Amino acid sequence: MRHALAGHSVSTAYELGWATLKNGELLTSAEEKGFEVLVTTDTNLRYQQNLSARKIAVVVLSTTSWPRIRTAVESVTSAVNSASAGSYVEVAVP
Repeated sequence: MRHALAGHSVSTAYELGWATLKNGELLTSAEEKGFEVLVTTDTNLRYQQNLSARKIAVVVLSTTSWPRIRTAVESVTSAVNSASAGSYVEVAVP
């Protein structure tokens, strides 16, 4: 199932068969498939990977709670829209 987020196509790692990939493998697979942004809730990702050398941007959400994330869609969309290759941004979700 593909979703749209402000004109972007959205897929989940699970849908793509990537649910068991570790962070580096996941980032590489996403880059190879042409994804521009990875949205995750893994706040440790920036400490585990050198993101500045990546072609993909990373947006980290502060919660895994979908009801809470839905209330912050504008902030998430803004972060995705302003993301650039190798960038990292955290979105605080109330």
